[in-house]
Amino acid sequence: MRTSGGTTWVRPPRKEATVAATKETPRKIILDLDTGIDDTLALSYVLASPEAELIGITGTYGNVVVEQGVANDLNLLAMYGRDDIPVFKGIDHPSTTDSFSVPADSEIFHGANGTGNIEIPAHSDRKAQEESSVDFIIESVRRYPKEELAIVPTGALTTIAAALEKAPDIVDKIRIVLMGGSLTQPGNVGPFAEANINQDPEAANKVFATTADITMVGLDVTTQVQMSREDTESLRGTGTAIGRFLADMTDYYINITEQEEGVFLGGCNLHDPLAAAVAIDPSLVTTFATNLMVETEGPQRARTIGDPNRLTDKTKNTKVALSVDAERFTSQFMERLMSLATGQTTER
Repeated sequence: MRTSGGTTWVRPPRKEATVAATKETPRKIILDLDTGIDDTLALSYVLASPEAELIGITGTYGNVVVEQGVANDLNLLAMYGRDDIPVFKGIDHPSTTDSFSVPADSEIFHGANGTGNIEIPAHSDRKAQEESSVDFIIESVRRYPKEELAIVPTGALTTIAAALEKAPDIVDKIRIVLMGGSLTQPGNVGPFAEANINQDPEAANKVFATTADITMVGLDVTTQVQMSREDTESLRGTGTAIGRFLADMTDYYINITEQEEGVFLGGCNLHDPLAAAVAIDPSLVTTFATNLMVETEGPQRARTIGDPNRLTDKTKNTKVALSVDAERFTSQFMERLMSLATGQTTER
């Protein structure tokens, strides 16, 4: 505190530095996936990143039901030779209902099996862990310092909300980098709602209402990064089973995007991979600090918006990504997918 001319000046609180992980100090990652096409690409990106250590996958619902998503995760890990990574089942329905069925739009965009109706070229005999996703997340957050671990939900926030409710002590220890929401762009399942938030607006609202450290990687930035048919041809050109699978799956996504969306920008959006990348390297995006809420009633249900009740709070717990270094990310993304397809990744 400093006094000058009768005015007391108080130094503002120092902002917490968020730095990129490195190969020497990899970021531990938990992916909370509803494993459709872009979840598969996010998983692939993390596995190919020397700055990341994937310590577990927790399965949620959304693009597919939990059972299908977990089966996809286990088969994908088998394809990549990573049967050492555990997979956990999460909550299989929204917090306000007793069941869940895949929305028609999700099945259109991701196919009935979640991977564009392309068969994963490996089959795992492994089963999901007996421990629940909720308990695994709680134990991991208690075990690792916040700067070492990031939880990356790319589907509904039901499991994350349940973990925070069950273990209030982890709220100020957890770091969440989520794919979901939008501030500056229209929704993708209506004028206001983004698909992941729309799966369980009540759970999302509970997560945003906490003091947890949250980075929202939403449609504001994920619609600025695409994968093209030229990219898929590069993967197919490797001549490997992994390359062909990734190419065929993503071509399905590109074709559906061109068919279903009013504006086609030459490829498919890399929603989930960008969130995973930001968890590893926050410098890929610039963010706006705010306190968010989610509308849970009326025609704007599932809209992410600033919380008027916390507008003047000095602490802003959510960082919303508003711009992205698209060229750096997409270049890095393709380099890492190509390394997976050609078997050139560095094993951990």
